[in-house]
Amino acid sequence: MVGLLVSMALVPSMAQISSTLSPYSQYGLGVLADQSLGFNRAMGGVAYGLRDGKFINMQNPASYSAVDSLTMLLDVGVTGQVTNYKEGGKSLNSKTGNVDYAAAAFRLFPHVGLALGVVPFSNIGYSYSSTSPIATSTSTQTHTYEGSGGLTQFFVGTGWRMTKNLSVGVNLSYFWGKYSKTITMATNETGANTETKSYETSVSSYKLDFGAQWQQPVGKYDLLTVGATVGLGHKLGADADLQIINSNTLSSTVNSTEITVDDAFSIPYTFGLGASLNHKHSLTAALDYTYQNWGSLDYPVFNKVGTYTLQGDYYKNRHKLAAGVDWIPLPTGRKFYQLVHYRMGVSYATPYYKIGTQNGPGELSVSAGFGIPIYNTWNNRSTLNISAQWVRSTGCDLIKENIFRINIGLTFNERWFAKWKVE
Repeated sequence: MVGLLVSMALVPSMAQISSTLSPYSQYGLGVLADQSLGFNRAMGGVAYGLRDGKFINMQNPASYSAVDSLTMLLDVGVTGQVTNYKEGGKSLNSKTGNVDYAAAAFRLFPHVGLALGVVPFSNIGYSYSSTSPIATSTSTQTHTYEGSGGLTQFFVGTGWRMTKNLSVGVNLSYFWGKYSKTITMATNETGANTETKSYETSVSSYKLDFGAQWQQPVGKYDLLTVGATVGLGHKLGADADLQIINSNTLSSTVNSTEITVDDAFSIPYTFGLGASLNHKHSLTAALDYTYQNWGSLDYPVFNKVGTYTLQGDYYKNRHKLAAGVDWIPLPTGRKFYQLVHYRMGVSYATPYYKIGTQNGPGELSVSAGFGIPIYNTWNNRSTLNISAQWVRSTGCDLIKENIFRINIGLTFNERWFAKWKVE
């Protein structure tokens, strides 16, 4: 438990070091995290219909009831990635990495499981500039864009197996974070003003998600699990602060204007539906669909007439489709290679925001990996989850991003509650 607490202390602090350098993270609440953990990250992030007491599935809290009475699960993950950006024949690479998540789960009462952990919700991190000539002049104008921050959630959830087939669950999360976004406009003309717009906010709120799973044998060797989740959308109670500073080094003058938009940010209503089919405890195939109702939300925008106010038609409803498989050659085998999980997955997500009048980039992801059993003197149930993921983000006339990501997650699955027998 000490190791888990240390990991949970590390994740919020590491969240301040953004796991992205994408220029797309300047829009909305940043680049959204998929919130998958080590066991399903190689499967395209499928989760709603997955139910296994050996892993923590925080995306559907109904799954917590599958944890058996002797099990204590601890799961910690790290991520490293290399990103290639392409635009107008130019190319640039970047590297990032950080502690990603930490979670724990155990049986609370008969048919009732409990889980808790820290996971990212969104990430913001970018720094770039663009220079263009000024009309009817030999001077140039440079815009510099910088931003950092993101949102994180600490969740506590419980799952209850109501009947032999039906389980329900709920996650209650403390939802927090902050961001800072800065746009600086300067020219190379002597005596010209430099204008800096600084956008800031700080969030401290909650998030509430419900889940259900129905499990039904199909034939002699197959088990079907259908899952659904609902996340409540609401305002976050966070204000949007804007400071505009005009400075002139020649005259040593500085003019500052501050504008605040009250209660400016929200998270959307979310619905998820998925299913998995397990064949002979060896092959699992799963399919998920996620809908996020971003399009009904407003976002604070500084418009062309010089006012900072909430505006609609900034967000778009987001759709995500994911599919994945997990294969164990021989679950009852004794040889190492027979017990390894071989995983593959694919997903596609539409953008949740617009860039000007056009849609933001869509995101295609392909992943594969292994779940490697760890042998020790106590048991052989712990697993090292390793996955590789390729993500492509692009849209019409937009920057193309190709991300190669390595995820390493360690799931400790230990018998903490067994009674010792003394003879």
